[in-house]
Amino acid sequence: MKKIFIGLLGVFGSIRRLWLKIRNKTEDDISAQRIVSGKSWEEFCDTLKTAGTALVFNGTPQDAFSQAEGYRYLSRLTRAGLEAFIEYADPAYPVLRRMVHETVKLGADNPDNYYQNAQISGEYEYKITGNRKTAHYLGFATQRGTYGKGGGMKPSGALEAADMHIESDGTFEIMLSREKKGENWLPIFDDTSLVIVRQTFLDKESEKLAEMKIERLGENVQPGPVTPKILDDGFDTAGLFVAGAPLLFAKWANGFKKRPNQLPLFDPETSTNAGGDPQIAYYHGYWKLAQDEALVIETTPPKCEYWNFQLNNYWMESLDYRHYNIHINKHTAKYEVGGSVRVIVAHSDPGVPNWINTVGHKEGTMCWRWVKADTWHEPQTKVVKLQDLQKFSTRGGL
Repeated sequence: MKKIFIGLLGVFGSIRRLWLKIRNKTEDDISAQRIVSGKSWEEFCDTLKTAGTALVFNGTPQDAFSQAEGYRYLSRLTRAGLEAFIEYADPAYPVLRRMVHETVKLGADNPDNYYQNAQISGEYEYKITGNRKTAHYLGFATQRGTYGKGGGMKPSGALEAADMHIESDGTFEIMLSREKKGENWLPIFDDTSLVIVRQTFLDKESEKLAEMKIERLGENVQPGPVTPKILDDGFDTAGLFVAGAPLLFAKWANGFKKRPNQLPLFDPETSTNAGGDPQIAYYHGYWKLAQDEALVIETTPPKCEYWNFQLNNYWMESLDYRHYNIHINKHTAKYEVGGSVRVIVAHSDPGVPNWINTVGHKEGTMCWRWVKADTWHEPQTKVVKLQDLQKFSTRGGL
């Protein structure tokens, strides 16, 4: 169905361009008319209205608490969409900025990550300069597409700090171009639309954030004035982003319900097409616990660059990691003898290591990541009564 829909969009676009040519009109002409008439704004507002359908999608929780989080989610996406696709949409003058952060959350965003991205285009060449500092992991990727349009967000290039030439003082330079340039190079193509930077921390308090900026190469590298087409396109893409992303992740969450309180491997191709890192094995699940229950997760981590586990709400927003312990990683976990790890998800502190706080939620989604792991395996899970947790812990696990 998705492929049919995307195909129809392509056919519609071809017909529209032919119709404009026959009428001796350009895309700029149409955008100008839409802005002056107010139609562009009206359609944007109408699309925001339709975004609310994600909150009544099949299987979504209808209690007041979950619905309140859902509407807050839509308001956050609206803010993020307008900034990304209007304020910072010009690929001729890109800015590395945080679209996903502590108060805009999307698709099981990783609390250990510091995300930055910038809109770019295969029409230009760019340079990123910065200082590596001490973040555990630093990676760059170029992508095709956006959440606001059909076709997915497949990667078009990738580069990691571990494979880069970095000066002794931590400074580096990356070229983004069609043809290979320099020691550190990220390829871009006709349909490349985004560069994303991921910094992953094992310990945010002790590691230092890498600093960097992006610039387009060439003459007259200054932001241009707003145009009707920029605004018209921006409203269109932002609206589709706000309406489309929640439906996608609500569909995922509803699918996770089929195996409650388990962490099965999520389809890697689906994840990559939605913008996930292809070097990560994602184990997504759905959790639901009574007040007197706990979810016990056990595994022996393979050799890997990094791993973590996090708790999300139904809308696949990470819970409030600024004020609560809702995630755990390779560094912060306390291990058992032999190298295994046991994580406890519970509504209140059970007095055992590796407790993950549900922060007032009764259900939601969750995610376990293996990053650049030698092998992948599914963490084992079991729901137990809180009163039995101490006995359970001393018996040696699942």
